[in-house]
Amino acid sequence: MNHVIVSLDKVSKSYGPNLVVKNISLAIEQGEFLTLLGSSGCGKTTTLRMIAGFETTTSGRIMIDGEEMGNLPAYKRPVNTAFQSYALFPHLDVYQNIAYGLKLKKLPKQEIRQKVTEMIEMVQLEGFEKRKPSQLSGGQKQRVSIARALINSPKVLLLDEPLGALDLKLRKQMQFELKRLQKQLGTTFIYVTHDQEEALTMSDRIAIMHNGVIEQIGTSDAIYNQPESKYVAEFIGESNIFEGIIKRVSANYHIGTESGMIKSAGRGFSMEELLYVCVRPENMRTSETPVEDFSIQAVIRDIVFVGNLIKIIAVLPNGNEVKISKLSNTSHKYTTGQKVYLWWKPEESVMIKNSGSNLGDTAKIREIAALL
Repeated sequence: MNHVIVSLDKVSKSYGPNLVVKNISLAIEQGEFLTLLGSSGCGKTTTLRMIAGFETTTSGRIMIDGEEMGNLPAYKRPVNTAFQSYALFPHLDVYQNIAYGLKLKKLPKQEIRQKVTEMIEMVQLEGFEKRKPSQLSGGQKQRVSIARALINSPKVLLLDEPLGALDLKLRKQMQFELKRLQKQLGTTFIYVTHDQEEALTMSDRIAIMHNGVIEQIGTSDAIYNQPESKYVAEFIGESNIFEGIIKRVSANYHIGTESGMIKSAGRGFSMEELLYVCVRPENMRTSETPVEDFSIQAVIRDIVFVGNLIKIIAVLPNGNEVKISKLSNTSHKYTTGQKVYLWWKPEESVMIKNSGSNLGDTAKIREIAALL
């Protein structure tokens, strides 16, 4: 078992009656790149600030490298933080900004010079040592900020949306540079972002937060291909969500929806259970004639060419939209107004429990059943 460097045990945080982080538990391993991902107000930044010591917990424990942090102030914790705002000293040059923490420790000048030189090479800023922050680009400033945070060899580096102020092209470039740097150093990174692509690109694991709780934690592949809740399925990437009732079980589940019958693979579900089926746009298939066990028909409304992909929007009889992605070199030609039957391979869909309704005589089950 790998060494757990950061542990949160039933941690909560409230501001008066407002509970913003709700009893979360999380174990982060040494050398891991873990991302807290979620929309604004979900509790991810508050969680990071509690780990850093900028906020106190209302309840629960935070452990770093086996030591309980309690009310230990931020400056005594074995972590450093890099912010979106860079927080560089404007009157100091690149070398002096990076060396600042080492000088506070009163290390010998030769040792400081060696460490700063190595760090400047690592963040690829050779030749910029004498420049002031005002003479640097946004990406260069961010590299200085990260170098300054890393040079003190923290056990954990906390990053609060550090690339948020950069333009799209530079942000994508910095994503790969940060990942390279993290792997090279082996330092544990805890990263906060609301950008799904950023999280999927950089992380070893992603913890998706929603309304103060962790909805799901896993690798990028697992989060995308095996969402465990409707929220995760809709939040990560594009998805088509069908609500239905299990009507028959064979090798797969046969599910009745408001728009027709569909089929999906899964386990742990029961007859007449109300559930969701998630299908990613790239897994949606079309046919001019009905496919066995599928009876959903839709009308193509929009066809958009986006380089290597064709994105198609089709409309179901109930007015809901379905998103379909095809490689632009496909030989099949689509036209607006065209009627198509929708289907997919059962193993390329995901069955998700409906936590709101389960077995029983619910209004939703009666409503859908009446249409079958």
